[in-house]
Amino acid sequence: MAARHACPTSPRGKRMRKLLLLGCWPGLAACQGNVTIYGSLDLGLVYEWGTPAATGWNVQSGVQAGSRLGFRGTEDLGSGWSAMFVIESGIAGDTGANRPTGIAYGRQTLVGVAGPGGTLKLGRQFNLLTYALNDIDPFEGGHEGAYSNIMFSDYRTNNGVYYTSPPLAGVTVGLAYGAGEVPGSTRGRRELGYAVQYSRGPLFAVLAQRNLNNLAATSTQRVTFGGATWDCGLFKGALGYAVNRDGALLDSSDLLVGASSVRGADTYMVSWIRHRDSSRLHQHASQAALGYMHAVSRRTNFYTSYGRVSNDNGAPFTAGNAIETGSGTRGLALGMYHKF
Repeated sequence: MAARHACPTSPRGKRMRKLLLLGCWPGLAACQGNVTIYGSLDLGLVYEWGTPAATGWNVQSGVQAGSRLGFRGTEDLGSGWSAMFVIESGIAGDTGANRPTGIAYGRQTLVGVAGPGGTLKLGRQFNLLTYALNDIDPFEGGHEGAYSNIMFSDYRTNNGVYYTSPPLAGVTVGLAYGAGEVPGSTRGRRELGYAVQYSRGPLFAVLAQRNLNNLAATSTQRVTFGGATWDCGLFKGALGYAVNRDGALLDSSDLLVGASSVRGADTYMVSWIRHRDSSRLHQHASQAALGYMHAVSRRTNFYTSYGRVSNDNGAPFTAGNAIETGSGTRGLALGMYHKF
């Protein structure tokens, strides 16, 4: 007797399809193998004060790190080579909106290949300067002590082409190009960048630069950052220095000094940043910050952090965090971070 198969449109066929889908849903990996659904949710209670515009108590999403939902995957191409992709969207856990860019998949959308010769990625992605700053900053770009409160904060590059070399004697080189795609111009909004990293034992050091042309390609914003960390076991010290050059005479420099210490489930962070404005306005600023995290599992931690910004001569900086720019010159946060 011939085997009986349920018609896909029959009630029995529909039930079978539902069962198959349900069987594939956990992690999606059961059906796709090389595709992973991942993400994180970060919600904190933040008190902001210090200026007339400060908003007091707020519930904010992305204090420690931006909440997100993403899809990533790899495919083995043979001979040590693999293909990859990342599609990642930002989420405002407090309202359900898209954050921080307002773009559906504004955090990252890229495809690339990796192998013995290095890694090549194309698409929207974090620029090399962002990676360098996050590696040095004890707060890793988040909490109320985020470096972006008074330093460079243009995190991502559109239309990017990134190459990362394989490590050689502890040295890794990265090169970046961002097509401006301005009609009639090959240089308008064009971005060029590089990063050189050295990692050996307790020492990590990085030098990175980002050059971004304006729309008319008449001036270039150039940010050069150098930094290092030294892990002595008891704590990890951090030192960084940035030089900012802009054709609009908005030149400045930034000095970052900090440290972090991991003691079992507890992490302690401290940093001080000084921003020096080279223009005639002399709108200098400084930021001091303290932070603490307690891990209750591999995926969940509770945190608290405090940041204070001091402005000179009407400087406009505020104490924010990984996502929010902040409304006052002081901020105190208590929250929870969970990744999945």
